[in-house]
Amino acid sequence: MRNRITLGEFIIENQKDFQYSSGEFSRLISSIKLASKIVNHEVNKAGLVDILGTSGNTNIQGEDQQKLDVYANEVFLKTLIKREIVCGVASEEEDDFVVIEGKNKSHDNKYVVLIDPLDGSSNIDVNVSVGTIFSIYRRVSPLGTPVKKEDFLQPGNLQVAAGYIVYGTSTMLVYTTGNGVHGFTLNPALGVYYLSHPNMTFPKRGKIYSINEGYYQHFPQGVKDYLKYCQEEVDGRPYTSRYIGSLVSDFHRNMIKGGIYIYPTSSKAPQGKLRLLYECNPMAFLAEQAGGEAIDGYRRIMEIKPTELHQRVPIFIGSKDMVNKAKEFMAKYPEDAKY
Repeated sequence: MRNRITLGEFIIENQKDFQYSSGEFSRLISSIKLASKIVNHEVNKAGLVDILGTSGNTNIQGEDQQKLDVYANEVFLKTLIKREIVCGVASEEEDDFVVIEGKNKSHDNKYVVLIDPLDGSSNIDVNVSVGTIFSIYRRVSPLGTPVKKEDFLQPGNLQVAAGYIVYGTSTMLVYTTGNGVHGFTLNPALGVYYLSHPNMTFPKRGKIYSINEGYYQHFPQGVKDYLKYCQEEVDGRPYTSRYIGSLVSDFHRNMIKGGIYIYPTSSKAPQGKLRLLYECNPMAFLAEQAGGEAIDGYRRIMEIKPTELHQRVPIFIGSKDMVNKAKEFMAKYPEDAKY
């Protein structure tokens, strides 16, 4: 690691590639980096302290909150609020967005952050990798005024940065500002992220499909047909089924090895399950920057105009050829696009 570039050095050296180059952005990424190290420390000692299991509360989606969900949410919110570098934050764990006032109650900061503080947290109890997902936009409301909902309800193609942290056998921070995808591995002894995976890309075609096949009977026909295609013994198939149940973990593996992740609509979840703003848009930005694709089965994810903070959509994301093949099967059933 001695001769490797750190995350901080990388940001400074590449600020010219960031459309809105500013010290604010560097400090914003630095805040996310700091919060991720705090959460990583807690995740790694989860079996030793009383932070496993549910908190006894539910979030706005009606899902049980894990204790680590609550902890991670508090850490990221406090870190972003105290540094006064964003004008607002929206979290999957909060009912509404949080307005952040700067010094002297000013509202002069340019960025908003949307975050899923701990993706896949139900896996903590069984020691499986989890992650954090974040998305960054420039506000559209006037500087000097309190942030508004319209600042968060922007389509994914207006993101200025997005990324995730995967807390696994090693902890990695992966992000994009629209100039490729780069991964940084945490050296826990030094507390420093080093560039370990520059210019990450999806193989154009992979051999892994990731979906919860337990809901097969509830899937739309196009998804069922695509899964049958994946399982046929012809033309390099059958593909391998790998599903962790943590979007960050499944996406990260598929980006490195090649594959597709699917969370479709179903009779159990007619709108899909994953959130457009906190999960699908940031991962779609990363996928496209890495040479992959991300659709809802029919449309490009990043062209969907959000209408709600906690809006859900289906997602097909991963290697380009695999997503396009899935889209061919979905196109045979246009009536299923009305979710």
